Amino acid sequence: MIESIPPNNLDTLPDSLPIPLDDGACQHLVNCKLPSVSLAATSGPDIDLSMLPGLTVVFCYPRTGRPGVPLPEGWDDIPGARGCTPQSCAFRDLSHAFQALGANVFGLSTQDSHYQAEAAERLHLPFPLLSDEHLAFSQALSLPLFSVDDMTMIKRLTLVINNGTVSHVFYPVFPPDKNADDVLSWLKHHT
Repeated sequence: MIESIPPNNLDTLPDSLPIPLDDGACQHLVNCKLPSVSLAATSGPDIDLSMLPGLTVVFCYPRTGRPGVPLPEGWDDIPGARGCTPQSCAFRDLSHAFQALGANVFGLSTQDSHYQAEAAERLHLPFPLLSDEHLAFSQALSLPLFSVDDMTMIKRLTLVINNGTVSHVFYPVFPPDKNADDVLSWLKHHT
């Protein structure tokens, strides 16, 4: 059994998390043109990622937890599920480096925008979180999904998008707290 972390310690990753394996679920995404889907944003107006010019990084995560609220049953046993807060904070901490490269950063989950707004404020995120609550974006791109406790969530992945077309995909993402570093390193060598 994986060590248990108290539910209010969301920024710490247990030592023995299972490592997700590449199941090939994102192989079709490179060179894929994004669908035109309006996504609710914690920053205000809806955002259509397909319409954004230039370089965009979208890290997709299952769900952020809330302090004092238990995680779904067996959450730490699901490969790739745990780590949304550390991943978001890593992108936050490197946000100036992404800006220096001209990259817009967004987080995306299937949680509703109201839920995401609490996380964005609590974590002091300088970028919007986008809600795919109705799965329109996920289904249009055939993103890998999983379900827990009657919630459908996106498996952790990161899209690098250039003028509305996916140029690179990080999948699976592990460990989640190193994803921002990995993406930044890739961008420095490929842009």
